[in-house]
Amino acid sequence: MSLVAGSYERFVWGFKLKTLKHSQQGSLTLSPLFSFPSHLHPIKSVAVSGSAAVSGGSDDTIKIYDLSSCSEIGSLNNHSATVTALSFFTPPSLSFPRNLLSASDDGNVSIYDADPFVHLKTLSAHKKGVNDISVHPSGKLALTVGRDSCLAMLNLVRGRRSFYCSLGKEASIVKFHPSSGGDRFFVVMDDKVCVHESEDARLVMELNSQKRVLCAAPGMSGILLTGGEDRNITAWDTATGKVAYSIEDAHSARVKGIVVLSGSDDATEDDPCIVASASSDGSIRVWDIRMTSKEKPSPLSEANTKSRLTCLAGSSLKCEFRKPELLLSFPFINRCFQCIEPRSDDHKLGIVIQRKSRMQPLNKDAEVVDVVINLTVSFGLYLGSKFMAN
Repeated sequence: MSLVAGSYERFVWGFKLKTLKHSQQGSLTLSPLFSFPSHLHPIKSVAVSGSAAVSGGSDDTIKIYDLSSCSEIGSLNNHSATVTALSFFTPPSLSFPRNLLSASDDGNVSIYDADPFVHLKTLSAHKKGVNDISVHPSGKLALTVGRDSCLAMLNLVRGRRSFYCSLGKEASIVKFHPSSGGDRFFVVMDDKVCVHESEDARLVMELNSQKRVLCAAPGMSGILLTGGEDRNITAWDTATGKVAYSIEDAHSARVKGIVVLSGSDDATEDDPCIVASASSDGSIRVWDIRMTSKEKPSPLSEANTKSRLTCLAGSSLKCEFRKPELLLSFPFINRCFQCIEPRSDDHKLGIVIQRKSRMQPLNKDAEVVDVVINLTVSFGLYLGSKFMAN
């Protein structure tokens, strides 16, 4: 299990969560992997999947890291504004991501092939900066929220924005809930968390926090964890809308990042989960949810970076070294773009992606397009009627 954190001081921190071999109780420890002054300006977002990690900063750059070798291996410079959000798409059957989506402060969203990090397409999602992005577990669509107080749906099959509507208020976070198969998503607006059905965007419930929510992460069995200016880690039961448990005063300052890690590599919904949190006080703490029954639970492990942390990401997948494979196993999304504008050296590498006879037939793709279109229509009809009524 790996954790990566970004800081205001432009440093990125990597940690490995290990179980002590000689400990009878299976104690965990955070072992530092690396710390790099990777960016020229503060880091705004990080993402991790398997051995791949990325960070985005105010210098308009995305840095790429290999956690297995603890090294920085490259950068992406397609954005012309601050990189505000990053999200990997990793199929359940793979231990390495297939695609990377990045959002920036100019309202654009860029799509990359994560093996070997080739830029595929840039979409204009918002009129102002994008605050967050979330990819559906199927990898066929994504949701974004921006500073224009709007929500956008991106059709990743056709590579274009398929829906755009006003929320009436700026949202800072949007996430699909993977434990429900992506059937639900939630949107965070200041101290309020709104849970919606993915099929028709119907509002299921509203969760009200006492103070502003700065980070959120879906857990197992319909649990949603939030943290923010109240310095607490709160777990909400999305089935009842009530607080399942809470870790009071988890940090001495506001909580800036939450990550849910499985307790084992072959985790199921009944397995205990490990929760990692990062704060602007520079500390990263690891918690076991089974200890929340105590009055004042203690963290399993803790690390102090002595910097102002801004974001946190993690992965339970093993960090195995993997060399990029050119034109051997391109993801589904790549086959749906008929032509990608190549770079000057792409012809030498053979990374001009087009539909070719040796690739899988596109009959199945047409069915997926119909599903996405139907989802977009129902989604738009519901939200359109809702906001017209207001």
